Amino acid sequence: MSRKADIPATQDETKDDGGDPKRSSLFVGSSEKMFRILHAFDGPARQMPLSDIAKAAGLDRSAAQRLVYTLETLGYLRRAHNSRNYTLTSRVLQFAYNYLHAHEVLHKAAPYLLQISRGVGETANLQELDGPEIVYVGRFPGQHLVNVDIMVGSRLPALFTASGTVILSRRTAAERDEVFAQTDLRPLTPATVTDEGLLRARIQEAAEKGYAIVANETVMGDISVAAAITDDHGQAVAAVNIAAPTTRWTVERVEAELAHHVQVAATSISMTKFTLFTP
Repeated sequence: MSRKADIPATQDETKDDGGDPKRSSLFVGSSEKMFRILHAFDGPARQMPLSDIAKAAGLDRSAAQRLVYTLETLGYLRRAHNSRNYTLTSRVLQFAYNYLHAHEVLHKAAPYLLQISRGVGETANLQELDGPEIVYVGRFPGQHLVNVDIMVGSRLPALFTASGTVILSRRTAAERDEVFAQTDLRPLTPATVTDEGLLRARIQEAAEKGYAIVANETVMGDISVAAAITDDHGQAVAAVNIAAPTTRWTVERVEAELAHHVQVAATSISMTKFTLFTP
């Protein structure tokens, strides 16, 4: 019996055409379209009819109908009650659960984040870089009401955040350039810094200080302070962040009272990288 499917692809087999991996013979276009259907729900709409799903996914109605039917049959989409709209099901959370369950840095960071949230009374987060965005992979609410729109899985432009700034301060110049190239520098709030020179200067300042503070640039009323978690090569793998509302904090107080907490936590987590999980 042929075992061709078990043989790793050779360099020639994986070679793409014109630098586009999607043109490789190994790329499965139907699978990509399936994910486009799921990503159609990335926007604010929680329920959508087939026509809107097809438009958001960039597919014709016939292709979208077949894919939606398949996802519905597999249990990842369902019809909303008494409507023609479709919505995601809780089954998609299995992927998130598996990712977070195996997330080594999150497991190491959790005790420190919990200690911060209880000790200072504000929300502590673990965030990592994914392309030009930071992603919340851990969130430990403080004693006060937090922004309910921000939860695990939420994404923000890295350049406009304290966590993205400190992570990039511990990455290579090429990686920073790539993030700048991929980021739409349109402001999210009236306070968003969009000047590339100022953003690069902020990254350099974070490299020198060991932390970054950003206020009101993604959400008005929010001051964020963050420090980078690094691997044994000094490259950032994630960031510890404290979110402090402007109703209780000023930038000066955050720097004086909270910056130390994220630095200590990030340094401690970095030092335990290879010792926390012992088989």
